[in-house]
Amino acid sequence: MIVKHKMAKGKVRVTFTMPALDDVTQLYLVGDFNNWSIAETPLKQTGDGTWSTTLMLDGGRQYAYRYFANGQTWHNDWAADSYIPNTFGSENSVIDLMETEAAVADTAAAPPKRATAARKKAR
Repeated sequence: MIVKHKMAKGKVRVTFTMPALDDVTQLYLVGDFNNWSIAETPLKQTGDGTWSTTLMLDGGRQYAYRYFANGQTWHNDWAADSYIPNTFGSENSVIDLMETEAAVADTAAAPPKRATAARKKAR
């Protein structure tokens, strides 16, 4: 599961969650956002066996990523926004933050709530 939360200045807080995986004792999030480092972004396992981590990412772009388990096995995120082929003959998961950035821009362009209050006073 992926949870996206718009933040200020075009940033998006993204929580990546993977369900429990049989015989997995270490799980890392690896992708464009950490230069595909297999050790930089560990996920923490919760009491029910699920794994998660939260990153602050720039909106307005897409990121390819995968999960790396036990230092040897790659997994895709079946809740990803889409998938793209990689050079190893498999696919990478993709998270799309293009719409999230547009939503932030739309919110910034919305008229302030004070205008509504001013209209109510005029009545």
